[in-house]
Parts: sequence; structure tokens; C-alpha cells
Amino acid sequence: MHELAISLSKSLLGYLAIQVFFTVLFLIYLRSPQKHLLPDGSLPKTAVILCLRGASPFLSKCLQGLLNQDYPDYDLKLIVDSQEDAAWEIAHDIILEQQATNVQVSVLRIPRPNCSLKCSSLVQAVSDLDDSYKVVALLDADTIPHPNWLRELVGPLNNPKVGATTGSRWYAATGSWASLVRYLWNVATVVQMYVFGGSWGGTLAVKTELLHQTGLVDRWGRAFCEDIPIRRALGKKKMKVKLVPSLIMVNREDCDLSGLVDLLKRQLLCYRLYHPSWWGVVSDAISSVVVPIVVFALLVTALLTAQWDTAAVLLASFGSYTVGLILLAIALDIGVSQVVSKYGEPVTELSPETLIRMFIAVPLTQWVYGLAMLSSLWMPKVRWCGVTYLIKGPWNIRLVQYRPYPLLDPPVDGKTSV
Repeated sequence: MHELAISLSKSLLGYLAIQVFFTVLFLIYLRSPQKHLLPDGSLPKTAVILCLRGASPFLSKCLQGLLNQDYPDYDLKLIVDSQEDAAWEIAHDIILEQQATNVQVSVLRIPRPNCSLKCSSLVQAVSDLDDSYKVVALLDADTIPHPNWLRELVGPLNNPKVGATTGSRWYAATGSWASLVRYLWNVATVVQMYVFGGSWGGTLAVKTELLHQTGLVDRWGRAFCEDIPIRRALGKKKMKVKLVPSLIMVNREDCDLSGLVDLLKRQLLCYRLYHPSWWGVVSDAISSVVVPIVVFALLVTALLTAQWDTAAVLLASFGSYTVGLILLAIALDIGVSQVVSKYGEPVTELSPETLIRMFIAVPLTQWVYGLAMLSSLWMPKVRWCGVTYLIKGPWNIRLVQYRPYPLLDPPVDGKTSV
């Protein structure tokens, strides 16, 4: 057992070194100087699409931010699930308050039976666009865009090798144990997204011509999610997805453990269905979840059987790994805070109490993420925003039964995106 403990300890610390390496690369990328924003004359006409189902507490601020963009030529296309939806009235109230003229509000005409409701809305919105729109930008209703959000998102598309741009979501540690676990998971996910070249529908822009040339619109009509399939589709055209460092969007909403597990399972399911580096994600999960859990289990066994030398080795490696992850989280938190503070976003400092709680939250995150990963491997169905979908394959999705979002029910996961 002692030799096994030494081998596992080396593996654990080796994986920590890999995490340090990629975290440093990401932090360097965050601090790298960005190109100057393009002048108005170089920015293409853009359609910003927001799909709504249910009303979250962020919707008003999201719409206010969208209607006050420092961008010369853009139109906001809102696709609301139904006129019975609470988001319908909120959207019209904000539009009236802002006296906006560049907004079109539409109802989802046909909830397609073979894709998610969000993908149905996107297919409808993109299909209704005329040829004057050169870029399509997407976001979720829990994204609160700053005034330069669209300009920074669209600007890098001026590079002929860039087919899409994306931001990244940053969950703040708001206080509850579930939110702290979500924060630690998200810390790792932000770096993972950078390493594996992922995209996030909460802040995303794609050249309109590529949506049609790659068949993405048709794929959306048979898909469960809209963002992850983009990398593979653009790769066939030798185009890349660029992560824009300044577009890390902070989400301060609290959550409970049940909602967090559902979120993790759904995210992992989407990766399994559509991400070309899925097995890389699985390998990362084995290194970051299975090995630490085995090391901890052996540590408990060694303590119970009085194998003190073995316990000392395992305790040293497990403790070093946990402290290392906490230090990486602190470093990333500081790096992200420096980015978001430039746009007036209040910075949430990690309190001493939160840092102490992390020693429990780190292994708890490993357990929760591991269980979510296992569950995602055989999920036959998913319930999302009050609707159930059968998952028979990446392009074989079945909406079980459509119904408008209940007016009095709170939105699932705090989202208004369908």
C-alpha cells in the first residue's frame, strides 16, 4: 500500500503542476495587451439575438445594457417563448422606458420537436435576418453587458482566420456552500475552456455567412445546445473561435445544491454530445476527481490501520494539492477582478472565512463534479426550464411536451434563456 500511496501522490502533484502551467498561461493571456477597438466605420451591421423563456432578476439590467451599446449599427432581436411568458411584459416595459427603436420582439412561432427551445428560437431568428447583417451575436439573459460589450465581441472578427468570438462566465462565491462549489468548478472550467477552445452562448458572436456555409443553422434545428457545436463546425472551414479576455461576465446569483448538480450534468452532457475534445474532458475529470478521491480514501484507510508512514505521504500530497488549488483559485480571482473592475463591475473579495471554507469545498467540489460526470454519461432525458427532452444522440433530440413557461414559477437556474 505504501508504494501505491507514493505512486498516487506523484500523480496528484504532477497533475497539480499541469494545472499551474495552464493557469499561468491563461493569466498571461488575460493580461496580454488587446488590440485597439475598431472605429465605427470598420464595424459590421450586427444582429443581437436574445432568446427568452421565464423572467430572471437579471433580465431588466440585461436589456438596459443591450440598448445602450457603444456600437454604430446593431439591432436587438428578442424571441420570447410565448406572449403568456412574464419576459414578454418586462421586455416591452424596458423598451418603452428606453424609447428604443432598434428592437424587434417576436414570439417563438413553432417550438420544433427535435431540438431545444433555445435552438428553435435561434433558427427562427437567424432565418428571419436579411443579408445586411454580417454578424450574429448571442447572449443569455443573465449576462449584463457593459457599454463596449458588443464592440469588443465583434472587433476580433475583423481577422479573417477568426470565425467566432466568445466570452466566459465567472460565477462569484456568493456565500452558500453550493455557490462556493460552483465557484471552484467554474474556476477550473474557465481555464479548461481556454485550453480546449470552447465557446459560451452567454457571450458569443459568429460571422453570419459562416452560420450558413457550415450548416450550423440546420444543425441547431436538431441540437440540444447552440454553442459547443460551433468549434467543430468552424474547424472544417479552418476558422477558429477566439476567447476575448475582456468579456468575462460575472454572475452573482446564489444557487442550491440541486440546481448546481442539474447545471453540471447539463453542461457535461453538452460537452459529451458535441465537443471534439470530450475525451480530453474525461481525462481531466479522472485526474482532478478520481485520483484525489482515491488518495483521500487511502488516507482514511491508512489512518484506521495505523500505517503512519503511508498516511503521512498521503496527507502531505493531498494537503499540498488542496492548498495548491486554493492558491490557483486566488490567483485567478485576482486576475479576473482586474479585468472586470475596468468596466465598473464591483469586485467580490474572498474573505478569510471563505478561504477557510475552501478546504472543505475543494474535496466537496470533486465529489459533486464526479457524480455529475458519471450521471451525464447515461442521461436519457433532461429537464430544462420546465420542459423535458429525450436525448437519443447528438442530432436526435426529442421535446417530450411543450408548454408555455408558468407565470408564477421561478426560472430554472435563474435563467431566462430557453
